[in-house]
Amino acid sequence: MKFSKETYLYWYELMQLIRQFELKSEEMYKMAGKIRGFFHAYIGQEAIAAGCMTATQQSDPFITAYRDHGLALAKGVSADACMAELYGKATGCSKGKGGSMHFFSAEHFFFGGHGIVGAQIGTGAGLAFAEKYKGTDNVCLTYFGDGAARQGMLHETFNLAMLWKLPVVFICENNNYAMGTSIERTSNVIDIYKLADAYEMPADKVDGMTPEAVHEAVARAVKRAREGDGPTLLELKTYRYKGHSVSDPQKYRSKEEVEEYKDQDPIIKVKNTILENGFGTEEDLKTIDDRINAVVDQSVKFAEESPWPDDSEVYKDVYIDANYPFIVD
Repeated sequence: MKFSKETYLYWYELMQLIRQFELKSEEMYKMAGKIRGFFHAYIGQEAIAAGCMTATQQSDPFITAYRDHGLALAKGVSADACMAELYGKATGCSKGKGGSMHFFSAEHFFFGGHGIVGAQIGTGAGLAFAEKYKGTDNVCLTYFGDGAARQGMLHETFNLAMLWKLPVVFICENNNYAMGTSIERTSNVIDIYKLADAYEMPADKVDGMTPEAVHEAVARAVKRAREGDGPTLLELKTYRYKGHSVSDPQKYRSKEEVEEYKDQDPIIKVKNTILENGFGTEEDLKTIDDRINAVVDQSVKFAEESPWPDDSEVYKDVYIDANYPFIVD
């Protein structure tokens, strides 16, 4: 085995945390008045978060788009703080002012959560520039979807990232449909990783439904960046089991297609590997499941009991005078 028992158990627990948190959040969203605004679930894409975490160090900054709950949890933002943010409560990771699409935690090196499609691509390169300027060995993982790959920001950023050899790994979480339109209907280039060729940037297409493949690809790209050789583009082929958002009727794909992809469920794959290799028993995994369910249930209780932000908070955190990574007392 390339990976240890501890790694597989970590992957299983993390992916279960993300899956159960998202399922519970969706349930609370559908209860009138609990969670408002847009809601984009990470269900089906958990292997990406798991593989990226074991291939990086905690101080590596992550930045992503609005499907951000899973990566925030992976970076260590508590389920309590995440659920409270969904509720818009003062105890949330963005003080209740960001909501589902704008999670943030400088303490955990998680920099969003961005609602403008593709905007985080340039911001991620900016974070990488800051790390290089400061002389750290940190690498920024910059996530975006297949829809954001159509934005001009991507090309401007790729050009400068290669020119300046920035320590950044661009990760396209290609879940096939952007907001509801397949890549085949929007681009002549359907292999997104090939977009890197114009900038002579190393790139690869990766199975995003297995944490093993994700880990290996990200580890190679991060090593290259830490050694000063610049960015890499990784197209991680994945699939979201839910719609683009909770309100998405998903008329662009069939129920049969979704069920076919569920046969590749990353959590089931890791569970089977654990059982087949004697890394744990069904009882061991049930203990993990029960622990995760308790954490998720507690997060709802925490959010329900947390206070709303004070009205004065609307004028705070608009601008801040501090050094990167913006951690203030």
